[in-house]
Amino acid sequence: MASPPPSASDSNGHFAVNIPRHHPDHTDDDAPHRQDDDDELIDPDDPFDITQTKNASHDTLRRWRQAALVLNASRRFRYTLDLKKEEEKEQKKSLIRAHAQVIRAALLFRLAGERELVISTAATPATPVGDYTVGLEQLASMSKDQNVAALQQYGGIKGLSNLLKSNPDKGISGDDGDLLKRKNAFGTNTYPRKKGRSFWRFLWEAWQDLTLIILIIAAAVSLALGIKTEGLEEGWYDGGSIAFAVLLVIVVTAVSDYRQSLQFQNLNAEKQNIQLEVIRGGRTIKISIFEIVVGDVIPLKIGDQVPADGVLITSHSLAIDESSMTGESKIVHKDHKTPFLMSGCKVADGVGVMLVTGVGINTEWGLLMASISEDTGEETPLQVRLNGVATFIGIVGLSVAVLVLAVLLGRYFSGHTKDLDEKPQFVAGKTSISDAVDGVIKIFTIAVTIVVVAVPEGLPLAVTLTLAYSMRKMMADKALVRRLSACETMGSATTICSDKTGTLTLNQMTVVEAYVGRKKLDPADDSSKLDREVLSLINEGIAQNTTGNIFVPKDGGETEVSGSPTEKAILSWAVKLGMNFDLVRSNSTVLHVFPFNSEKKRGGVALKLGDSGVHIHWKGAAEIVLGTCTQYLDSNGDLQSIEQEKAFFKEAIDDMAARSLRCVAIAYRSYELDEVPSNEEDLDQWTLPEHELVLLAIVGIKDPCRPGVKDAVKLCTDAGVKVRMVTGDNLQTAKAIALECGILASIEDAVEPNIIEGKTFRELSEKEREQIVKKITVMGRSSPNDKLLLVQALRKGGEVVAVTGDGTNDAPALHEADIGLSMGIQGTEVAKESSDIIILDDNFASVVKVVRWGRSVYANIQKFIQFQLTVNVAALVINVVASITSGDVPLNAVQLLWVNLIMDTLGALALATEPPTDNLMNRSPVGRREPLITNVMWRNLLVQAIYQITVLLVLNFRGESILPKQDTRAHAFQVKNTLIFNAFVMCQIFNEFNARKPEEMNVFRGVTKNRLFMGIVVMTFILQIIIIEFLGKFTDTVRLNWTLWLASLLIGLISWPLAIAGKFIPVPKTPLSRYILRPLRRLRRSRAAQQ
Repeated sequence: MASPPPSASDSNGHFAVNIPRHHPDHTDDDAPHRQDDDDELIDPDDPFDITQTKNASHDTLRRWRQAALVLNASRRFRYTLDLKKEEEKEQKKSLIRAHAQVIRAALLFRLAGERELVISTAATPATPVGDYTVGLEQLASMSKDQNVAALQQYGGIKGLSNLLKSNPDKGISGDDGDLLKRKNAFGTNTYPRKKGRSFWRFLWEAWQDLTLIILIIAAAVSLALGIKTEGLEEGWYDGGSIAFAVLLVIVVTAVSDYRQSLQFQNLNAEKQNIQLEVIRGGRTIKISIFEIVVGDVIPLKIGDQVPADGVLITSHSLAIDESSMTGESKIVHKDHKTPFLMSGCKVADGVGVMLVTGVGINTEWGLLMASISEDTGEETPLQVRLNGVATFIGIVGLSVAVLVLAVLLGRYFSGHTKDLDEKPQFVAGKTSISDAVDGVIKIFTIAVTIVVVAVPEGLPLAVTLTLAYSMRKMMADKALVRRLSACETMGSATTICSDKTGTLTLNQMTVVEAYVGRKKLDPADDSSKLDREVLSLINEGIAQNTTGNIFVPKDGGETEVSGSPTEKAILSWAVKLGMNFDLVRSNSTVLHVFPFNSEKKRGGVALKLGDSGVHIHWKGAAEIVLGTCTQYLDSNGDLQSIEQEKAFFKEAIDDMAARSLRCVAIAYRSYELDEVPSNEEDLDQWTLPEHELVLLAIVGIKDPCRPGVKDAVKLCTDAGVKVRMVTGDNLQTAKAIALECGILASIEDAVEPNIIEGKTFRELSEKEREQIVKKITVMGRSSPNDKLLLVQALRKGGEVVAVTGDGTNDAPALHEADIGLSMGIQGTEVAKESSDIIILDDNFASVVKVVRWGRSVYANIQKFIQFQLTVNVAALVINVVASITSGDVPLNAVQLLWVNLIMDTLGALALATEPPTDNLMNRSPVGRREPLITNVMWRNLLVQAIYQITVLLVLNFRGESILPKQDTRAHAFQVKNTLIFNAFVMCQIFNEFNARKPEEMNVFRGVTKNRLFMGIVVMTFILQIIIIEFLGKFTDTVRLNWTLWLASLLIGLISWPLAIAGKFIPVPKTPLSRYILRPLRRLRRSRAAQQ
């Protein structure tokens, strides 16, 4: 079921910065309503109003930083994009690229001169290194200078591989001893990484907070005055206790930040650990990029990253994108004339095999990576918005602090501030200077501490904390986050455009049905009734027209088939038919290859046979290959015209597709050798003939649905997230799988435009696409460009789009989407680099878990905001009212610092790390423009804040008469203030439970599962007991008897039933912020119009 369009009433607008802000389905009747719906519009005057930081300009990012009220910039902006470092990084890259360009220019100049003078280029003589007859310096020099003459002098590829004790076909032996020797002689494929910040650096950054510095200075002055007036034994308590509290805040902050940093470091290391295929001992195996050594033989295909410097062994139409090294987005074609490959470049087209000649720091890419800091941070939309919230609250807090300072100083110097004996604390001409300074410092310290509490410095950092926690947990759920903001945006996703193969299905393919001519093989691998010539042609087409490989162990072990799942299925079928892979390949020579192309849906190869004949083999989407065939070979080996039988073959394809089989056709044609281009340049540009083909076979490949995918799709639908399938497969196959997965509810839904072919969608005008896009559920035979058009049309319709992709050509769609999800197993490196999140197991169920985590991030931040704002409001009001009326504050500097620690660091740890609940998937997606503080949150926090303020002010003004009589008035005053402090902290501990479930009655559900939350609550409670009972000298408190402890607990405990009662208070659907902001925006617009 499609999710409802965003409306004003639910405030779920999902509009990005660069798209029209209207819904195509709205009628003109909605016009007045739309004009009022101001919260859907981006406010150009608000620097914090950024819906998407993906691809945001540096100017936009710089603007919000400058607008934020920040007490500690080095800490606040630690995980945001370091704009200065980013510019330095680009400068370093351009320097290294310039160096590479200079070397190439010098090389071309030298080669041109040598051709004129006919002088041969002498290579540096090979110097033996250990067991190898060529050294590291010679290899590095040859690669960096791209010296073809040196390669020829070493004996070409064959000679060089012999010098490196490798084999161009089978690679190195790959045993532990061999690998160790190679690493010792030529280095490892790693580069020195810049060390992460040490704990001491975090400690230093935590110290940079302006308010904490002021407090330390105030503590030092207070300490000096205290010791001077009261002596060392008693005089150090006031100043020392503030200093100790500040140090405690700094240490706890640094420890929390350091732990986060370690989590990010581990995740960054995981991002760089690329898995790729190498050939060792004749077998194709997968290893980490860091395990590659000199001498390795590596197959390359479209979308791969070149993992090290090397030389081409063989290639077909190989094109390399060297922009990562040269800075120019120019595709360079590689062949035996230009055989050198640079590490870090991407394969743009074709296939090839390379021999590794340089790794790690001995490559230009290694030097580049070692010289730049890889991770320069990134901000998320939520982080930016929270900086806006923190700035607003900070300005209010700063104003309150200035007011308190002015009132207290006025009362102090006017003689209205009295001590416990009702005597003025300051009398002009009588009070000593040191006493006056001491009094002023205490007042100033209180004002500064109010700023510490009032400016929620930890609020934006709570996003980083919850994201770090979520990212670590998401790794366990098989999702690797490359871009932090994607975590959040997934919580707002309204649609997921998913691939079929490997995401909704298992990617475990087997040929279960096969037609050769009109004959259906039963079973599919029964070759007994096939003509020998037909079987020979099928085997030839399968063995040569493939990127897969077959390894037969010499000891007679099980045959190993490698390649993509489709290739493996077809190769395995051919092996069962009796194909000898190596023998068939040795009987012909490959002249030219047309690699499989997702646009054309087929791939081909031209072969030169032993008798100088030429065969051209094609393999691809059954109905497309069938359309290019004019004849077919029957099972007896006789050529027959296909015209009369096309209906039969189409029916066979539709029948297989309706049973969710992927249909692949294999065809060939003979060709004259004279017509094949003879020189290499023309051969590279030659277009393989693709008409008048002879059909050899049609196979049906079964790829079963993943278990649990139907439940995952239902979960998404219930959560208001529409799942759309986008596949290159036949529309009938796509329909069958969509019905099986629950994407299509019934066969009645399987009509246009619910299901549509990519070609049909592509041919529509932009306006027509936007009109039908909401209805599309399945798109078959789609090209990567169709996927891009679908994403663009959905986003223009106001959808927040997540899209999955695995191929190189999917990169534009992954980049365009709000969230790009690449596949960890089948995905190419180009797709992964364009994506925001990598789904490590290629499973759709993992995509749904990412949605759950995205919503959890938002929910956890809201819990923390509700908790923190309750403390802020209560602490500020209590101190302001008390200071204005009595000239004293019940919560002193040390106590406020402890409250700040509970509120900021410990509160964030407890609430920002709540695991996601199933309840999150029962609500609609989070609107990207939905206010951070909802009406429900306002209700909850006001109920708690009003209760706390009322109780604590009653205690402040009537406490001495309510509480049991004490021996002295001074002691009674201290007992009253201690009870206020203790009750205030108890309220926060109990309210932490309320913040867990802002909308639910039962706030205790699942609380025991969150050990961190329980640990922090217990630790806070124990520390509070220690503070009251044993640290009275530091905190200016006295011990409380058990009745007062019970009273404190009871005051805190009442917040639980109060929270339940508060949830019965109805709240309006329209956010409060809209009522406040709408008049302001209208006023701003009218002023702008007048100007």
